[in-house]
Amino acid sequence: MSFRFYTNLISQASRNFVSWLFMAGLALIGFGILVYLLRDLFAVLAAAVFVFAGLGCVTTAAKIFFTREKTDKFNSDDSQCYRKNVRIHTEDYYDL
Repeated sequence: MSFRFYTNLISQASRNFVSWLFMAGLALIGFGILVYLLRDLFAVLAAAVFVFAGLGCVTTAAKIFFTREKTDKFNSDDSQCYRKNVRIHTEDYYDL
């Protein structure tokens, strides 16, 4: 009589893990062969990704720069005219 220290659930889980690992390995091998055979295509795709990422960075930087310029212009001393007639009144509540 043999004793089994693991259940059928553990056996099934390990079988599923091994099958996924095997499929991932085959997919990586296939992708490696495709990269080797079609290196020009993958180089163009990688270049396109870098160009679009660079354009996104430049666009974001330009937006931040122009927003900062607009904010600095708004906060300059010349634009304080809307505060000419504004006075802040405070009351001392401690004297009550």
